[in-house]
Amino acid sequence: MPKRGLIVLAVAAALSATALTAGARAADSPRIVTGFVANLLCTGTFVTGADPDRLFTETTAGLPGVNLISWAIGYNVDRSRKQVTATLLGGIESRAIHREGLGCYLAHGEPPAESALPKPSPAPALLPEIAGNGVVEPKDPALKRALDAAFTEPAQPPFRNTKAVVIVKDGRVIAERYADGYSKDSPILGYSMTKSVISTLTGILVRQGKLSVRDPAPIAAWRSPDDPRRAITVDHLLKHTSGLAMGSSLMSSVMSAFAPVNRMKFSERDMAGYAVTASLEAAPGTYWNYHDGNTVLLSRIIRDATGTRAADVMQFARRELFDPLGMRSVVMEFDATGTPEGSSQMLATARDWARFGMLYLNDGVVAGRRILPEGWVDYSANPVPEAWVGMGAGFWTGRGDSKGARYRTSLGLPNDSFHASGTFGQYVIVVPSQRLVVVRLGVTAPMYDIEGVSRLVADVIAATNPD
Repeated sequence: MPKRGLIVLAVAAALSATALTAGARAADSPRIVTGFVANLLCTGTFVTGADPDRLFTETTAGLPGVNLISWAIGYNVDRSRKQVTATLLGGIESRAIHREGLGCYLAHGEPPAESALPKPSPAPALLPEIAGNGVVEPKDPALKRALDAAFTEPAQPPFRNTKAVVIVKDGRVIAERYADGYSKDSPILGYSMTKSVISTLTGILVRQGKLSVRDPAPIAAWRSPDDPRRAITVDHLLKHTSGLAMGSSLMSSVMSAFAPVNRMKFSERDMAGYAVTASLEAAPGTYWNYHDGNTVLLSRIIRDATGTRAADVMQFARRELFDPLGMRSVVMEFDATGTPEGSSQMLATARDWARFGMLYLNDGVVAGRRILPEGWVDYSANPVPEAWVGMGAGFWTGRGDSKGARYRTSLGLPNDSFHASGTFGQYVIVVPSQRLVVVRLGVTAPMYDIEGVSRLVADVIAATNPD
C-alpha cells in the first residue's frame, strides 16, 4: 500500500477512536473535516473575497496534524451557484451554500427558511467616524516600524499571514495596514471573537430586563425538577463553567476537531438542539471548560428572546449594537433553525471590529447612550477563578493572577487589557488606561501568535507615549 494510504488509514483510525472516546459517532469524523473546509472556503470566497486556494493552504498549515491529510481533501468552488463542496478521499462530502447577507451555511437536508433581512439603519451612528475614506498611514516612524514588524514574515515557516491591523487611539485610527487581496472594506472572519459579540448581545438583553445572569438559563429541556442541568445559569454559559460534557474548543488540531462540540458545528442542522442534549461532566460553576456549546446555547437564548428567525436576531443586533457603533459591514452566519453560529461565524471589516472594541472603553456607553448594563465591562474583564488561561465573561483578560494573564503581561500586554480572541490570530485588544484599541486579523500558524500581537501592542504604546 502506498505510504500516503497508510498515513490516511492511521489517521482515520485515530480519529474514529477519538470520536468514540469523546462520545461522537465515528462516522461523523470525515464529515466534520469536509464540513469545516466547505464552510471556511464558502465564507472566505463569497463574503471576504479571498482566494480559496490560498485560504485553504494557509488554514491547513495552521492546524496541527492536518498536513497529514490535507492532500486527501478535495474542494470545488462553484461561483455561479455560490457554493463550495468539499470531499475526503473523493467520498464523504459536505456542501456550504452562500445566502446574500447571511454568509454561508452547511446544507443538512431540508434548507433553512428564507427571510428578508433588515437593512442597516441609514441614520448616523452614535460613535463618530474613526477614519476617512483612505487608508490611514502612520505619521510616526515608530508606528510605521510597529506595522512593519506585524506584517514581516520569518524566513521559515510557520508563517504569520497577517491580513489587517487597525490601531485606534483616543477615538481615531492612527495607523492601519492590509495585506494584498484585503482592504479596509473586506469583511474578515473573527472566529471565536464572535463569542465576545454574543456576550455583548446577552448583556444588552440583561440591560433590557429580559435576562439575568444569575437566573437559570431559559432552556425548556432542562426544567425538569430532577434534571441537574436546571442549575446552569446564564453566568455559567458566559464563563464556560456550565459543566456540560462536549469536549474542548481551546485548541484546534486534527485530533481535537472530533469532540462532540465539533459534531455540533459541522454535522448538525440544529446546533443548539444538539447542545441541549449534552450531559454534565461537573456540577455547574465548579469546573471551567472552554467549548463552543456554551456560546451556541447563548445564541439560541438570544434568538428566542428576539423572535424565531435569523432576520429577527439581525434586526435586534443591528438596532441595539451594530448601527449605534456604525458597524455597517457585519455578516453573521446562522444554522438552519435561525440560530446564530455565535461561537465563531461573524465577519466584519477590521475597522468595524475596532468599533466593537471601542464600546468597551467607556463602560458600554456611546455618545451618552448606555448600550451595556452598568458594570458589564468589568464583569466581562474580571477573571473567572477556575480559568487558568485568564478569561472573564466572553473576553480574555490580563487582570488577576492566572497563568495565562501572567504570560500575556510578560509579553507586553498591560494588565488592565482584555481582548476578544479567535483562532489563527484574530484579536480585538482593549487597553482602557491607554484609550487604545488594536485589531489584528490573520491566518497564523501555530494558530494564535500571541507573542506577535503582544509585541505590536507594546510597540504601539511605546510609540504613542514617547515620554
